[in-house]
Amino acid sequence: MSDYEAIVVGAGCAGTVAAYELAKAGKSVLLVERGNFAGAKNMSGGRIYVHSLRKVFPEEILNECPFERRITHERISLMAPDSNFTIDFSSEEMKKEGRESYSVLRSVFDQWLAEQAEGAGADCIFGIPIESLLKDETGKVIGVVAGEDEITADVVILADGVNSLLAKEAVGAKRPIASQVAVGVKEVFALPEDTITNRVLADSSDDGAAWLFVGDATHGTFGGGFMYTNRESISLGIVAGIEATATKGKASVTKMLADMKSHPGVAPLIKDAHLVEHSGHMVHEGGLQSMPEFVGDGVLIAGDAAMMCINLGYMVRGMDYAVASGQMAAQASIRAIDREDTSKKGLEHYRELLESSFVMQDLRQFSNVPQFMAGFDRMFGVYPEMIRDIMNSLFVIDGAPVRPMKKTLRPIVKGVGTMNIARDGLGALKAL
Repeated sequence: MSDYEAIVVGAGCAGTVAAYELAKAGKSVLLVERGNFAGAKNMSGGRIYVHSLRKVFPEEILNECPFERRITHERISLMAPDSNFTIDFSSEEMKKEGRESYSVLRSVFDQWLAEQAEGAGADCIFGIPIESLLKDETGKVIGVVAGEDEITADVVILADGVNSLLAKEAVGAKRPIASQVAVGVKEVFALPEDTITNRVLADSSDDGAAWLFVGDATHGTFGGGFMYTNRESISLGIVAGIEATATKGKASVTKMLADMKSHPGVAPLIKDAHLVEHSGHMVHEGGLQSMPEFVGDGVLIAGDAAMMCINLGYMVRGMDYAVASGQMAAQASIRAIDREDTSKKGLEHYRELLESSFVMQDLRQFSNVPQFMAGFDRMFGVYPEMIRDIMNSLFVIDGAPVRPMKKTLRPIVKGVGTMNIARDGLGALKAL
């Protein structure tokens, strides 16, 4: 008889939700996290779309979730060294139930998720790294090894993040190549609640903004900057492709962030702010093409460990996929345990659940995006400067006679190339 019916490795969004679902169903479950507490090693911008959480937690529990601010402003900036062109979009649709999203601080949010799992009956152990998987003579995963301890289970769920140390052992997953991984660096700046509200033009201190920067934020290389408003702080950071930064980069990621903080389009946001946190993390951006096999004999892989993340340029999603995959991994495990068949075949229901959900449908829909974005060099340098020149021609008045718009814009567009613009536009339409 196994020590537990299920062991979950990793106390991020996927792992804690999986443990919660299993415990709620009456299964004996152990949640193991190598950080000293849930969220100790987890990092994101971060923002979560709440639709996936609504399928996990009843309203009375979700009302206690430590969200920071509801996102009511979407901003995208094309940033040149000496300019910043920003689109600011707000809509009442963002506030409707099932469509809303919130900023979160993972060290707080993940601890709350772990508390829900523990409250439902899961055993939670922190500060313990899982060094390897325990297998039987057929190669089926039957538990985990932590130091000198071997802990057995009917099924093991791996949710140990983008740089999973166990996925290769579980299903032969290959390490992602450099072009499929980015590095993120984030700083959190404390500011008074009202100051943040006023600086992002929010309606109240319950509302805030999500802001993405492309162009000079990464000094023209593949990647971008981000800003999320928390209740009493602002999260500001850079995500840059590892391969692009190594081969084409003009600056390190930390230098990119330092320069972005001093850019005239960003500096006023954090004026007089106090730095309270600095963190770094790997980010997977390979999409469907980089996903490992996520069902094995006695084992399932969920969330970041299964590379479930999408960067569309105008939107970045990962946490809602992690929550949903954690829930589905638990549901498939419960079914397999009840049927006394936790073989790969017995756990295939996980694949069926994912394929019929928004998770795999989204990943398939945008399967060509990573390759397109990696080659979309003009978006990270040429187009922000083209937009700057167009806006300068429209809004800068120096007393000289105004020229017809077509005569002003034609040489600017021609400098980029109408065929290049058309080609990029068509490529974006095909990928997105």
